[in-house]
Amino acid sequence: MNDQWYFEIGDGNTYGPYPLEKLQKWAAAGNLMPTHRVRNADSSEWVIAAYVPGLELTTVIQDAADAKEHEKQTSGNAIGSLVRGLGHKNKSKKSTPVEPPDIVAMCNEMLKIAFKRGASDLHVDPERNITLVQIRVDGELETIRKLPKNLHNPVVSRYKVLSNMDIAERRLPQDGRFVHSFDEDKRKVSIRAACLPTTHGERMTLRLLALETEELTLNRLGMSRRTYDTFVKYASQQQGMILMTGPTGSGKSTTLYAALRHRLANYPGRIITVEDPVEFDIVGVAQAEVDSADKVQFNTVLRNILRSDPDVIMIGEMRDLESVDIAIKAALTGHLVFSSLHTNSAAGVITRLIDMGVKPFQVAATLRLCVAQRLVKRLCSQCRKPRNLTSVEAANLGNPTLEGSIIYEPGRCERCNERGFHGRVGIFEMLPIDDELTRRIVANCDEGAVSDYMRECNMPRLRDDAIDKLLAGATSLDQIFSALIW
Repeated sequence: MNDQWYFEIGDGNTYGPYPLEKLQKWAAAGNLMPTHRVRNADSSEWVIAAYVPGLELTTVIQDAADAKEHEKQTSGNAIGSLVRGLGHKNKSKKSTPVEPPDIVAMCNEMLKIAFKRGASDLHVDPERNITLVQIRVDGELETIRKLPKNLHNPVVSRYKVLSNMDIAERRLPQDGRFVHSFDEDKRKVSIRAACLPTTHGERMTLRLLALETEELTLNRLGMSRRTYDTFVKYASQQQGMILMTGPTGSGKSTTLYAALRHRLANYPGRIITVEDPVEFDIVGVAQAEVDSADKVQFNTVLRNILRSDPDVIMIGEMRDLESVDIAIKAALTGHLVFSSLHTNSAAGVITRLIDMGVKPFQVAATLRLCVAQRLVKRLCSQCRKPRNLTSVEAANLGNPTLEGSIIYEPGRCERCNERGFHGRVGIFEMLPIDDELTRRIVANCDEGAVSDYMRECNMPRLRDDAIDKLLAGATSLDQIFSALIW
């Protein structure tokens, strides 16, 4: 096999070819991670570095000077530092004894990196010989640390102590939460922790949840004016059911919280939620959290909510027929109910409810608005690059007349850490339930019939909203193709 190799480090570029020996040196220095993709010059198939003989046993350099240099590379712009370091020869140094690391400081530093980068999650993943520390930024994982395996248990134990978990229990999954304070920013962040035993050790996931929810407003989610007006109209009603739909990680919970804040600001009243778990604390809202040990069960809380005289009820997720039945009864008895469901489109909400056992006339009597949602990365406004849409791309979008339209591609700058994207924006599809659609639901229409009715009424679909955001320069062509089924 050819000794020349190419590799990727997650920035969209391909590097190489380089001999395997050079890749081994970069891997040993912490610049090439076991999760990065590599391929031989004779092959077009990418594999992760951990599966390539010679790259699977890499460990972090123990020399103090090298460790300090590695920390400098990864603490700021990790990918940029990696690229700048490629091709530089490392001077051989004698290995000198190093003091045991400060685990508390190390754990705090990793949280700080995650916070500074705007990460939603921090993962501590044990492998056979190393521990990978990764963060999820704008939906994508980035490796920020590669630790020796002997540091894995101390790091996990530290996070367990903060989360009030049992540090002696290593065979059962656990979860907890804590609040971490960043002194220099005077900012507190609520962190939800989950620990899962795996074959190579316990896997720790920390989800960063901001306590400050001022940015959770409807006008910051990326809704168009027509979509915003439709959503506000139905979110202001006194009774009925509004359902959000979309895959996991599509921003449904964020939209639900923004709707509650809007409702509280414009129509004061008693709002009660039942969630598993509570992700954001909202002043003025009574939030009930389902206990992981089932001491506070989901359906029990739902039944008791109706006795607490609420005006608005928010159910984190429709789980089964029982939870749907309680929500239906609440909507029929004069309450406004917000919740979420897993379907691919707004039209699929109706058939999904019927499939779960709800009678068509009950769906028609309670459902007021179905909202489908996706999330795409938002282009960095400072470094995005304009170009013209080709005829093939316009045809793939389903609208050949768009040929020649100006769209934007990601660039690279310091503001976006040379990623080309900064934050995310929502793509929405609204399906209001009007009188005609109510008659069709009672007649037990299928999802195709609902989709046909949406086309008859010229209701904007997910695809239409995605194209609008593409032409407005909010996101790239690759992002909308990856987020939607065309």
